[in-house]
Amino acid sequence: MPKIIKGFEHIPYKVEAIEETEVLERTKLYYQHLDQRRSIRTFSDKAVPKEVIENLILAASTAPSGAHKQPWNFCAISNPALKSKIREAAEAEERESYESRMSDRWKKDLEPIATDANKPFLEVAPWLVVAFKKIYDLDESGNKQTNYYVNESVGIACGMFITAVHKAGLVTLTHTPSPMNFLSKILERPVNEKAYILFPVGYPSEEVFVPNLKRKSLDKVSCFYE
Repeated sequence: MPKIIKGFEHIPYKVEAIEETEVLERTKLYYQHLDQRRSIRTFSDKAVPKEVIENLILAASTAPSGAHKQPWNFCAISNPALKSKIREAAEAEERESYESRMSDRWKKDLEPIATDANKPFLEVAPWLVVAFKKIYDLDESGNKQTNYYVNESVGIACGMFITAVHKAGLVTLTHTPSPMNFLSKILERPVNEKAYILFPVGYPSEEVFVPNLKRKSLDKVSCFYE
């Protein structure tokens, strides 16, 4: 039965009872599953149903957020003309970055990944999903409504989007051409929305090569206080 706490209805939450050995096995299998995830830059043009993208966005939107404001908007683009406009604008920003904005150290660090200013995946991938952060909301009268922990909330939602894409057997890439103001203009987004990450989403091409990178070991990414 629901319970009223400080004037608001709360509903029961039940967690499935799982043996400790199964908890350990689940965590190991999930880690192994996620460890297969890679950022992919060569996509197939094979179609992905709109309903799949809708489910991925719904999965991302289960993320926790400050005061449950859910300060994000995922804009999904399959229109070829819009994708071409986005690619043209993104590559213009990328060329500027490679030529004058990025330090020599930054470009050196990127060498193993073999990236450059050319981004054909922005047209080849069947979907582009742009995560926008809502720096504030607007009520029906146009008045500003405060959002809390916006960057943290949207970052968590984007992480959950990435894992949902991987779980679905699809691939994606976190593309962040900087600045990304062109996305707001092309997609005609309201002033309270700012582009956060652009995700090409689809199937990988038949032949895909990724950098032979190694992830940091547990002792390099954690500290335990027991």
